[in-house]
Amino acid sequence: MDLNLLRALDALLQENSVTRAAERLGTSPAATSRTLARLRRAVGDPLLVRAGQQLVPTPRALELREEVSALLRGCDDVLRPGAGFDPVHLRRTFTVQTTDLLLAGLAGPLTERIHTEAPHVDVVFLPEAMEGGPALRQGAIDVELGVLGQLDPEIRTRPLTRVRLVGIARTGHPLFKGRIDARRFAAADHIGISRTGKRQGPIDAALAELGLRRRTAVVVPSHTSAMVLARESDLVALTLADWLPDTTAALGLRTFPVPLELAPLDLGMAWHPRNSADPGHRWFRDHLAAAVQGPRGGADEDCGSGGRGNAADRRTASRTGA
Repeated sequence: MDLNLLRALDALLQENSVTRAAERLGTSPAATSRTLARLRRAVGDPLLVRAGQQLVPTPRALELREEVSALLRGCDDVLRPGAGFDPVHLRRTFTVQTTDLLLAGLAGPLTERIHTEAPHVDVVFLPEAMEGGPALRQGAIDVELGVLGQLDPEIRTRPLTRVRLVGIARTGHPLFKGRIDARRFAAADHIGISRTGKRQGPIDAALAELGLRRRTAVVVPSHTSAMVLARESDLVALTLADWLPDTTAALGLRTFPVPLELAPLDLGMAWHPRNSADPGHRWFRDHLAAAVQGPRGGADEDCGSGGRGNAADRRTASRTGA
């Protein structure tokens, strides 16, 4: 049956009036009267019969009224993105690629947020082993989170927040016995953070402009291992400002401003456009963004909607501790 006939039937059964049904449908009473005649032939029932100056529904019409209304609502839900979406019924696993440092600050708040609304949703966090590749395009991951670098041209992005890099060392480190200037900062032995073993980065470039060099005594693949190593030695590492303050204190570590002119890091998320309109994916992205921007997120200022300028350099800074 023509869906327009069902809409006309719904209007007629709700209004019990050809004139009011015509107004609801945006057509003329004559056209609606002809449609009613078609419906009577199709259903095999008069549907609406005259009783004095008004029309009243037949028993068959009363049976059809709620069924037709529900059927039309269901059709509308199919065609309208996100209509009728209820996360409590969502059974799905979302995969996020991010650094261990962001993971440590986000996993708890994120899972708490989503399980409040969607108890059957699971989250898998993956390391950045597939960065720079087609993981989003191929569907291997749902969201990439962090300092976004080279992405496939169709990938959608959303800026989230802007953070500063700070130094971190054990509380009793000799560096804290005086003012930490660029010279004393460079004189300390440093921990580099790089999955590929890279030893140089923006920190070294900034020091070189001042005629200074530092020694990267150790390179480790993760921020977690760098923090543990800094706790057990006089080595200095880098972390995000105001990120994981309780963990930093519990490890006996202390942060300090880096005495160099460094650009802040722009954190964002990226996803493939096939998921843009998906209500479940959009719901998850909104919760992920809220977790990043929440009180544990350590944001200096909201990130604007600008482009990805110098993203490669900032990516290096965030991943290498350089």
